[in-house]
Amino acid sequence: QVQLVESGGGLVQAGGSLRLSCAASEIIFSIYHMAWHRQAPGKQRELVAAITSSGSINYADSVKGRATISRDNAKNTVYLQMNSLKPEDTAVYYCAAKYGLKVYWGQGTQVTVSS
Repeated sequence: QVQLVESGGGLVQAGGSLRLSCAASEIIFSIYHMAWHRQAPGKQRELVAAITSSGSINYADSVKGRATISRDNAKNTVYLQMNSLKPEDTAVYYCAAKYGLKVYWGQGTQVTVSS
């Protein structure tokens, strides 16, 4: 059974940093495109950052310059480093693994940024 397990969320003050991790199991991790999405209360889930199997990266405009996505295929893990956090970054952050029509989601990790 495919599992994506996020970790690293928490409460942080504005201007602080967090590093989120997502460990995948039961998939051939290296062939999957990986992404981080987030969903704030009352809002739609949105893409934060994505990294393809070949390493191409894109970011949402709202986090450009503050976020870094990376992957370690040897560890089946994708990371999201978030710096200069803002209260509007408060959301549940979800990891996603995508290959063709297959999409798997993690359970999410809460990030709360206090002002």
